[in-house]
Amino acid sequence: MDTYLETERLALRRLTADDADLLIELDSDPAVMRYLTGGSPTAPELVRERHLPNILAGYAKWDGDLGLFAAHEKDGGAFIGWFILRPEPEGPLDEVELGYRLRQAAWGNGYATEGSRALLGRAFTELGVRMVWAETMSVNHGSRNIMEKLEMTLADTIPTPSDMEMIQGSEHGGVRYEITKEQWERRQ
Repeated sequence: MDTYLETERLALRRLTADDADLLIELDSDPAVMRYLTGGSPTAPELVRERHLPNILAGYAKWDGDLGLFAAHEKDGGAFIGWFILRPEPEGPLDEVELGYRLRQAAWGNGYATEGSRALLGRAFTELGVRMVWAETMSVNHGSRNIMEKLEMTLADTIPTPSDMEMIQGSEHGGVRYEITKEQWERRQ
């Protein structure tokens, strides 16, 4: 495995063209997709023809330093989901999004916090990142708790995108959390 980053319990790696089935399976779980599509699965052809090629192109664009990374348990190698650390498509490289999507079996084990904390460290110490942000629905308390454990600050409320208005809780909009390199350094 071409490891991008390791934590105590996780190994993160760049995805390959052979990983479509892992992404399709992850996105087929209604609970995983609850706050993204209202529980509807992502169409397999969309993963194969658009999402995965875009992920692979991102590695080329950002020299493999930023993008979406498959997460596996170090003990046994099970795929648990993915983490993301990347800028907006045409955004500055020193402002990146942090996110994750994990299998239900991995929920409640501290993996989201562990992987995110390691990515913050890499962003601020190795990649020249100035600010990391994350967004979620206001009602997604699980993700909000993780952002707060990471000592990210609630920076703004955001409107619900029109393609997410069918999701339960969408009337409450979303939230954006941020942490700067200076804030992260003070908290270490």
